[in-house]
Amino acid sequence: MIFKKIILSAAFVLTAFGLSAQVENAGGVRKRTEQDKKKTETETRVSDRMQDFFETKETHDADLSYMRQIYRRLDLSKAANSPLYFPEDVVDGQENLFRIILMLVVDGKIPAYEYLDGREIFTDQYKVNVADMLQRFDIYAQEGKGSTEKNPRFVIEEADVPTTQVLNYYIIEKWEFDRRSNRMKTRVEAICPVLTRSGDFGDEARYPMFWVKFDALRPYIAQQRVFLSDDNNLATHTIDDYFNLGKYDGEIYKTRNLRNLSMAQMFPDEDDRKRAQDSIDRRLRTYGKDLWVPSREEYLAMKEKEAAEAEAKAAGDSIPERTVVEASDSDSGKAASVRAKKRSSSKRTAKAKKASSKKPKVSSSSANSGAAKSVRRRRR
Repeated sequence: MIFKKIILSAAFVLTAFGLSAQVENAGGVRKRTEQDKKKTETETRVSDRMQDFFETKETHDADLSYMRQIYRRLDLSKAANSPLYFPEDVVDGQENLFRIILMLVVDGKIPAYEYLDGREIFTDQYKVNVADMLQRFDIYAQEGKGSTEKNPRFVIEEADVPTTQVLNYYIIEKWEFDRRSNRMKTRVEAICPVLTRSGDFGDEARYPMFWVKFDALRPYIAQQRVFLSDDNNLATHTIDDYFNLGKYDGEIYKTRNLRNLSMAQMFPDEDDRKRAQDSIDRRLRTYGKDLWVPSREEYLAMKEKEAAEAEAKAAGDSIPERTVVEASDSDSGKAASVRAKKRSSSKRTAKAKKASSKKPKVSSSSANSGAAKSVRRRRR
């Protein structure tokens, strides 16, 4: 009987310890869950705050007097665009632009939109299905943790990211003249990676992948620093600075027009197309200057400057004419110099002869006295 009581008391004690341990574990799990939840909410708030900070507010149409959309192609083989291509692999935390964009899209952090060839619509209806996109471009990926049907997530190995095949980017520039500030504003609205692969006959073909809105991308590329030149090996700027400062070099391949035609379709001749591209660039960059009306003082100062430049030009033009005449008639110049030397030597000779031929003047009194002396000597 005593032994039975001891067993029952021991079982009771063990049960009590087990319940307390479970309660403590439950409390710890609850605390960790709440901490993770708070951490996730904090990260979400930071991300939203960063997104609001980098988002560009659309200018109201009432404040605009001019707006134009320009499509440019950035060739990464150009030196100015090389910061977007290198490094090809991840080096010391440095990633190139395509790797950043692709990882953000497959993680579901930023949306991607269909490439519609000049009629881009950034709405939910035209969002890219990530799985279909990866399959279409033969990019091998595995389903990641937390992936759902509505928010799929994928994991791509480093070797499967085709960074070396993205040799071009398409960007949409928006040029707006704000009448409130009286200046032209330029911003990048969207960017599209373009795969370059060999075709069936050995020629290269370009495959635009998808559009990404630049404002959604800015919080992430603002943290990635790049080298802008080989002269300075210190990464002092970010990819966001690179675009905002207009460091890229891109040719205009299309402008928004009613017929949705590219520059190659509008200008089949390459020389005509180049002149049209230069003309569009020049008009965009000088649009604000053409609207500028100077004051009376500025106008008079400008006229004085023009008059001074005209006088300087006229004086500068007259000197080369004399130089050309003298240079073109070198023989006559030489002859003239020889004749001048002869004339100077002959003049000097004539002067010397004239000086030697002159006799000193003798006064009449001295002449008479000398004659009287000689007469008196003869008489003696």
